[in-house]
Amino acid sequence: MEVLPGKILIVDDEPDIVEFISYNLKSKGYNIAVARDGVEAIRKAKEFRPDLILMDVMMPNKDGIQAVKELRQLPDFEHIAIIFLTALNDEKSEIAGLQVGADDYLSKPIKPELLATRISAALRRFRKDDDQENKLSFGDLEINKTKFTVTYKGDEIILAKKEFELLSLLASKPGRVFLRNEILQRVWGTDVIVGDRTIDVHIRKIRQKIGIDLITTVKGVGYKFEMP
Repeated sequence: MEVLPGKILIVDDEPDIVEFISYNLKSKGYNIAVARDGVEAIRKAKEFRPDLILMDVMMPNKDGIQAVKELRQLPDFEHIAIIFLTALNDEKSEIAGLQVGADDYLSKPIKPELLATRISAALRRFRKDDDQENKLSFGDLEINKTKFTVTYKGDEIILAKKEFELLSLLASKPGRVFLRNEILQRVWGTDVIVGDRTIDVHIRKIRQKIGIDLITTVKGVGYKFEMP
């Protein structure tokens, strides 16, 4: 497996779990810092500047959901990778985790190799975004944010302005779930009043024009970009 060296902040109040995860990730070349609750997580994140945060949910002082919600409101942590790793494996908890801005939600117990794979995949997505800020390529699909063009298998796809902006937003972080409210704010802004159906219509048009389903609906949460 490809190793992507980086800094990971592990947030969990169970010492045995922290020790086990730390040992396995250090063996793969990651620099590790640890926090025991949500309050310490926010402080450590500001000091350590991690590339990825691995966050538990049920913790004293401040739980993981609230900690991630507060971190996402800080400019320095708006775009870093955050993964929940928790014993809460019900759908309601997963939706809550994604709604506050997590990029992935994993359930305990998890095999070390699978956890490392999910971490490296998250880091790879975020670093690819940095390297390809103005040009996104996914196999036969290319999105050029400088020229405002979309090509698929060499053919240019003509998208309306909002369709292009919506596709570019979702494709900027493949696999990440964007909330409906976030999409409305970032694509249409706060000066224009539009409904949820507006997003649905634009996504349907994108699917029809490109000819493949690139956008997955996450029921009750929002949408994410994934190549089939």
